[in-house]
Amino acid sequence: MPNPKHKHSSTRRDKRRTHYKTTAPTTAICSNCGTPVVYHRVCNECGFYKGKLAIEKKEATA
Repeated sequence: MPNPKHKHSSTRRDKRRTHYKTTAPTTAICSNCGTPVVYHRVCNECGFYKGKLAIEKKEATA
């Protein structure tokens, strides 16, 4: 198997890796409680989706 004869510079390596980026998911504001929610997902805080109750959430007992 062939092996590299010369070392690739860090600049050349970094140019190859320029496309390895992550993007933050787009969020919306929940119409019921006002917390940020990822699009097309049920709100984790109140359980509402598109203004309707989707999941019954239990009250936290202290």
